[in-house]
Amino acid sequence: MKQVEDAEILEKFSNEKTRNEAFNLLLSKYQQKIYWHIRRLVIDHDDTDDLVQDVFIKVWRNLEKFRSDSQLYTWIYRIATNESITFLNKKKQRNNTPLDEVSEELADSLVESAYFNGDKLQLKLQQALLTLPEKQRLVFNMKYFDDLKYEEISEILGTSVGALKASFHIAAKKIETFLLNDDISF
Repeated sequence: MKQVEDAEILEKFSNEKTRNEAFNLLLSKYQQKIYWHIRRLVIDHDDTDDLVQDVFIKVWRNLEKFRSDSQLYTWIYRIATNESITFLNKKKQRNNTPLDEVSEELADSLVESAYFNGDKLQLKLQQALLTLPEKQRLVFNMKYFDDLKYEEISEILGTSVGALKASFHIAAKKIETFLLNDDISF
């Protein structure tokens, strides 16, 4: 199936008669990418599903106001990232626990999840990611898994490209150290 251009989606969305069609096109183009972006941040499948729904409700409500200052997907990623961070912060506050303990809880849920079907190395990588500070984890996920350019990540996070490169480098080194110091048996 041919991928629809963002401009066409936005044009269809601006017309009341084709608004639903446009939104369905947008969902088919971005829903899976957004799901995996959020899933790598919050880990839990059910929480991810809820957040994806919240993200696309916000997109639906605000798409008419989208000014095309940025690309559509970076705008959606920004919404998804902010929703994920808000969710994790609320979880931290609700449980009255430090973020590193929330990360441990997420790592434990990853091991027990029926939705995680990766091998031992994948599991260790996800556990390594959970040891990173929030900003480094975001940058690493966006660069490594989502294959975004630093300029796109900069637009999403509102951080300079230089700072993002440094964050990614530090995150990669921490992950490497975690994986090398952990006994992974195959």
